[in-house]
Amino acid sequence: MTTERSDGHRHLSAWRDPRANLRFWIVAGLGLAVDLWSKGWAFRTLNPGENRSILSGVLEFRRSLNPGAVFGLGAGLVTVFIAASALALMFVLFLFIGSSKRHRALHVALGMILAGALGNLYDRTFVKAEVVRWRTAAGDLRTDVGVVRSDVREGLIGLGTWPDGSDPRLIPATSVLDIRTQGVVRDFIHIIPEFPSWVPIAGGRGVWPWIFNVADSLLVCGVLLLMGHLWRTGEPARAGRTGRAGGQAAANPPSHETAGRGEASAAEARGDAVGDIRS
Repeated sequence: MTTERSDGHRHLSAWRDPRANLRFWIVAGLGLAVDLWSKGWAFRTLNPGENRSILSGVLEFRRSLNPGAVFGLGAGLVTVFIAASALALMFVLFLFIGSSKRHRALHVALGMILAGALGNLYDRTFVKAEVVRWRTAAGDLRTDVGVVRSDVREGLIGLGTWPDGSDPRLIPATSVLDIRTQGVVRDFIHIIPEFPSWVPIAGGRGVWPWIFNVADSLLVCGVLLLMGHLWRTGEPARAGRTGRAGGQAAANPPSHETAGRGEASAAEARGDAVGDIRS
């Protein structure tokens, strides 16, 4: 498959180039493998509630189940996120197929995005837990994720840690608003530093308040690399300028009347010159 660039030259599609495919699929495969392995490792080795320091004062690992999208946003919209992930995967493949074999950074970026999307899509599809929405005695709305246990006292709901249901938290049944079983994403990376108290609005809050995973990191880094590639190459802008120039030329072709007047003027000038010579 060949495609035509905005400057009229043709180039070989990355889809037909073995090296471009190696770059794309190796990055995607390794990224997905690291993401799934790291999630499994974290939830096997970290105890519920444990904060394991990795880099003192900077980075720690702790288990968290995310019922939303990237960084916990949009909890409860699992079906929407699965559909959006499927569309994103198709768009990534579309971009790769339409790219040139020379665009190495683009292939790496698309591989990272593919790995991140597949990693979180796997969790939303196969990792199931109960999501409980309830209201505290102070009136605050909470959403907790775990395993609902039925072997607790009457009038209470026990929400144990995922996946074995151990150490259940007791929640008054009358304060529960909703319980649903859905796909969740396993997160475990937490950045510790906070903004100084004197910083307006953000003072005392975490520099990066969300707990995330390798898939989230791949998605963010891949999108940033993709944006950098587009900014550096400027291909969409060049294509747009070429298209506009072509459109203007097509919209304003040379007029036959104007051309006719030009030819008549030239003929008159030649006639006058010949008359001058004869005289």
